Amino acid sequence: MLAAFCTLRQLCSVSAFPRVCGHARHTGGSVRGYLSPAGSHIAEWRGQNRKLKQVCARGVAGGPAWICPPPADPPSLLGRGAGRGYSTGDSWGKKKHASKRKVRLHAATLTMDPEVEQQLAPLRARCKEQGDLVRKLKADGAPEMDVKKEVQELKSRKKELEDTILKLSPPDTFDRAKMNDLVKRRFFFDNSFAIYGGVTGQYDYGPMGCDLVDNLLAEWHKHFVIQERMLKVNCSILTPEPVLKASGHVDKFADYMVKDVKSGECFRLDHLIKQHFEKEMANKKTPQEEKDALSLTLARLDGMNMEEMNALMRKHDMKSPLTGNDLTDAMEFNLMFPISIGPSGALKGFLRPETAQGIFVNFKRLLEYNQGKLPFACAQVGNAYRNEISPRSGLLRVREFTMAEIEHFCDPQDKSHPKFAQVADTEMMLYSGCAQMDGESAKRMTIGEAVHGGLVANETLGYYMARIQQYLLRIGITPKKLRFRQHLSNEMAHYACDCWDAECLTSYGWIECVGCADRSAYDLQQHTKGSGVRMCVERPLKEAKMVDTVVAVPDKGVLGKALKKDAKVVMEALEALTKEEAERMDKALSESGEFELNGFCLTRAMVPSFKKELKKVHVEEVIPSVIEPSFGIGRVFYSLLEHSFRVREDDDKRTFFSLPSVVAPIKVSVLPLSSKQEFVPFTTQLADGLTELNMSVRIDDSTGSIGRRYARTDEIAIPFGITVDFDTVNKTPHTVTLRERDSMQQVRMPIEEVPLTIKKLADGKILWKDVTEKWPIFTSQETTK
Repeated sequence: MLAAFCTLRQLCSVSAFPRVCGHARHTGGSVRGYLSPAGSHIAEWRGQNRKLKQVCARGVAGGPAWICPPPADPPSLLGRGAGRGYSTGDSWGKKKHASKRKVRLHAATLTMDPEVEQQLAPLRARCKEQGDLVRKLKADGAPEMDVKKEVQELKSRKKELEDTILKLSPPDTFDRAKMNDLVKRRFFFDNSFAIYGGVTGQYDYGPMGCDLVDNLLAEWHKHFVIQERMLKVNCSILTPEPVLKASGHVDKFADYMVKDVKSGECFRLDHLIKQHFEKEMANKKTPQEEKDALSLTLARLDGMNMEEMNALMRKHDMKSPLTGNDLTDAMEFNLMFPISIGPSGALKGFLRPETAQGIFVNFKRLLEYNQGKLPFACAQVGNAYRNEISPRSGLLRVREFTMAEIEHFCDPQDKSHPKFAQVADTEMMLYSGCAQMDGESAKRMTIGEAVHGGLVANETLGYYMARIQQYLLRIGITPKKLRFRQHLSNEMAHYACDCWDAECLTSYGWIECVGCADRSAYDLQQHTKGSGVRMCVERPLKEAKMVDTVVAVPDKGVLGKALKKDAKVVMEALEALTKEEAERMDKALSESGEFELNGFCLTRAMVPSFKKELKKVHVEEVIPSVIEPSFGIGRVFYSLLEHSFRVREDDDKRTFFSLPSVVAPIKVSVLPLSSKQEFVPFTTQLADGLTELNMSVRIDDSTGSIGRRYARTDEIAIPFGITVDFDTVNKTPHTVTLRERDSMQQVRMPIEEVPLTIKKLADGKILWKDVTEKWPIFTSQETTK
């Protein structure tokens, strides 16, 4: 059954399609920034980007893969000065932009009728034919250039297929202008430092945005940390250079950049080249031979170094796409923010680009806390920082962002999960690598079928994928607009075993919000090499065995006299040496007379000899594998806003967010019909009762009709509204009306019943239909004064 998906894992990979080059202001070094002492909840997600309106993967490159299309990089949202994005000025969200902002969504799941499928069948067949050709070339060991040439053809066939799918899909539009107006008016988020012109890639959350993010994280903590009994840490943002040198960020976390010689505007070079070539290839006047040459060069672009890209830019006389000015030569730009730790500036470091490294460097302490047992998981929520060259995608690509990451440490030879059976029947929309190669759509199947059929690498990875889906659905992500997409080899690090992204469909296309990867043992291995501290677990052997060892024999007197209080640390390090490390140290001491161990310079006098011996061991050292679910909170936040945005059918000017009560910023509003004194005791009684149950309450006793006040509370996603009317004051027992936001239905119920009822509704213990079945539907009040 699963053969059609992926019974073989040796597949040709699909290369990531380039994201559209960004044109952001304030990235040319003309603006100075300062690290805010209070972190803001802004998120982005790692990975490459893809072009607007992309549905499937566009392109393949050689190599074994878990195949998945590249993540989305939508155009700017709310970004001042970011290309064609809207500014925070007076024109923000005005009606003249509405036609540009009403966007047709891509089909989340295509259930086409037979006639439509008949039209798509030839296009799917062409994609499969080309995908098979690429696989064959890879299997036959064909030259890389030949493979990449056929990759470009596969890209064009995929583009034709997805454009046809989009054309034949049922219409689904989303008015982004109206949502942006609501976000702006109700201050969910906005540009940071807006009164000074703002800085691209930095955003502030307002009262509603802060509460919504806090509720998302609170539910995340409950869903993962509490229910999965995870450990938790809160590590430093200021990270010394050696830590990120070991992780690979110092050497590899960089892009090539060019600048406008006059304005200082910065552009990422590979994006600039791709954008220029795509424009030329789309030009009908460009000869076919030239188009073929450009296509071939595009296929080679990912493998080019800085000098080759620079030569390509000069050959085609590329200019600034904004001003037409000349561009500087390419330079390497590391995406981390460099800092100096301490007043002397001697200790170099960076603002952390991710939160995961803090967990890895504390592995030994966490293992000790967990009594030396595997498996265990550790979570961390915090801000990370990346100095993006062109942060022009609103909350989806920023320089300061919030991540919620989990590192699950497990035995590399046993990646089963004790609770997998509980989620095995969970149905998920999986977009496998084979489906992408063959031009097929995502398929719905249970995670149990996916794991047992070999599509998902192991139970632990599958378990977290299912739990991620449960979380996203609980907070309000639309099920039909959620899928899991398998990574391609070019997207995935060489050490990773398998990786899937939870993607949400928005008006910008499919946006990756959560990554779930099996990172093998790479991270702990790198920090073992960088620090000299062995990041391993002792696993009991079924039977003891004899092993050859090489043991250092130090002169404790000389060692103690030379190193004093540090002698104990060095002794422990000497005892922890492996056979290979001890032999290497002995050789170095014999040849040069010195050896550096964990930062201490040792001489032959300190370690005069090494001895070989047979040692009976009852345990073996194992470096754990890591399964990593990683959440971009800002992307989840934005996707949730789009999925929950609504317009009233009877009045297209009335817009609101239909957020689930579990994450709604404010749970309930209290609306007295009159400002007369006799209404105050009832309003106070309700507010105090709700507050005692830890429920957030908003009292709106302003003037204006009750309909307008309902509309105001709907706009900020308050799910329930209590109205204190004249019947409440004049009749006993005292009753009030309770209104539900989405249906606008109201019931009349005793005032004493209200707080506990709303608490149960907010916690998801009862549904609104349970309330309407118990209490009468309200039609009108009997008294009016």
